[in-house]
Amino acid sequence: MPLNLTMNISTVALALIALPAFAGDIVRGKVLFKDCRACHSVIDETETVILRGGRTGPNLYGVVGRHAGSVPNFPYSTSMVAAGRNGLRWNEEDFVVYVKDATSFLRAYLGDDTARGKMAYKLRDTAKARDVWAYLESVTNAP
Repeated sequence: MPLNLTMNISTVALALIALPAFAGDIVRGKVLFKDCRACHSVIDETETVILRGGRTGPNLYGVVGRHAGSVPNFPYSTSMVAAGRNGLRWNEEDFVVYVKDATSFLRAYLGDDTARGKMAYKLRDTAKARDVWAYLESVTNAP
């Protein structure tokens, strides 16, 4: 086998082995979600409660891949609605940055220093945010 092909296969194999190190821990995410439950529930489209929580924040069922600010009848900030209209669809990368500081994220995303988010809670630990995302992926369906 040519050296370049061997090196490429080895590089891909090492990358695949390393991937789980970056994946969130679903079990830990479920435990961490208890803080999120103060404001958020996870209730599916048939109204089956997956996880009962508050209603101050939007239902997080189906958040994976959903346009930001798009849960019907939820009073989002105008900045969150604008982010969704500008193409923001929730993915792990944006979620992790958003939960660290919602207002800072929206200001950067929209390029607007006056943008504001309503979420006051801040989850600054990247690994923990990835764990919560992994949990949400495990209990919700992407659109």
